[in-house]
Amino acid sequence: MLIHPMPDPVAFSVGPLHVHWYGLMYMLAFLMFLGLGRIRIKQPHIAQQGWQKEDLDDMLFFGVLGVVLGGRLGEVLFYNPIYYFSHPLEIFAVWKGGMSFHGGFLGVVLAMAIWAKKRGRNLMDVYDFIAPLVPLGYAAGRIGNFINAELPGRVADASLPWAMVWPNVDALPRHPSPIYQALIDGILVFILLWIYARKARPRLAVGAFYTLLYGCARFTTEYFRTPDYEVSFAGVTISSGQLLSLPMVAVGVGIMLWAYRWERRQLATSKA
Repeated sequence: MLIHPMPDPVAFSVGPLHVHWYGLMYMLAFLMFLGLGRIRIKQPHIAQQGWQKEDLDDMLFFGVLGVVLGGRLGEVLFYNPIYYFSHPLEIFAVWKGGMSFHGGFLGVVLAMAIWAKKRGRNLMDVYDFIAPLVPLGYAAGRIGNFINAELPGRVADASLPWAMVWPNVDALPRHPSPIYQALIDGILVFILLWIYARKARPRLAVGAFYTLLYGCARFTTEYFRTPDYEVSFAGVTISSGQLLSLPMVAVGVGIMLWAYRWERRQLATSKA
């Protein structure tokens, strides 16, 4: 079996300042947002909408606030409210890890709504533009979780070649769930979404496709992750992450159907 390397969460120090790997992964995520965004604005159907490099810098500022505030509040409210309300100062210790994707997702949605209103942009176009820029940043965050030895997987069969013992948990072989989620929820979702978004699609279809893809991917990878808590419906038990992903799947499907129907109606009206 493999043994989790348990690296030092501090990448380097400059005097009293400690720079954590987790923070560096978020910095990498933001840099990838800018890099991919510069590629995306050169795509013909995106260039026609008048996107500029300056828009990326402005959106990143709002996006960072949405990710950090929404992600942390999501962690506090969705996963560990009792702990954080008992240790309120820990709410601000973001360098220790503990960021909810679902909270960060809602935070970014709200932040982009504010940015769109500020810049006079159609909110649906904004969501479609940024959706393909998100998954690789998510993957970087999961690598940060792995470095911090967070989110251990469920117990695995010892014969699994990549089964891993997490010394900070116990001596049992476990699935390296942050790696699964980085590969599937992050990289695989990015590949599928980037291919889909390379061509013009109905308004809001790209944003909806990301919501659907991530919801399905996260629901699947949650089977291998030790749940924060579980809930049961009609005798079926699912994890907290799966519970929060189900609305994303439903909303993604609903908006995708609406987007294509809306486009067909627009085409029919223009031909009439």
